Amino acid sequence: MYQDKSTILYDSKDQNNKRKWFVVDDGVMGGLSQGAIKLNDAENLEYSGTVRTENNGGFSSIRCSFNTVDASKFNFIVLKVKGDGKNYQFRIKDDKFNRYSYITIFKTSVEWETIKIKLTDFYPSFRGNRLNRPNYNGKQMEEIAILIGNKTKESFLIEIEKIFLE
Repeated sequence: MYQDKSTILYDSKDQNNKRKWFVVDDGVMGGLSQGAIKLNDAENLEYSGTVRTENNGGFSSIRCSFNTVDASKFNFIVLKVKGDGKNYQFRIKDDKFNRYSYITIFKTSVEWETIKIKLTDFYPSFRGNRLNRPNYNGKQMEEIAILIGNKTKESFLIEIEKIFLE
């Protein structure tokens, strides 16, 4: 179904894809949040943990870097996820060495869902501040990330089956 009209960025059923994700928590800035990733019994990527706001903390994220993907022929990023009813950020880097990301917020439900986000909806941000730059141009992609940082102390859990461009 996805082969002809999309490019898969992550598929939980692809054994080679699982090792590319890594956790970045607010501990890089002195915070105490903790996120973890694992493959669950259904072989989906499970990202869970606790966000804490002490010590100027308040976020946890997972990231996946890859060789440059030509995104120019696509209009959407599509997530097949099962969440916890919380808001998350989806982040794109067109160059993995940029300090800023292009972000948008998506809300999850406790059911499996397919979330489709326009690439042009991603705006540039650095450390929670919107930058005075154009929105994502959709030309290339080298990193994706999912971040939770709702300015509150909370536990979280999101299960990820697939992420692709359409």
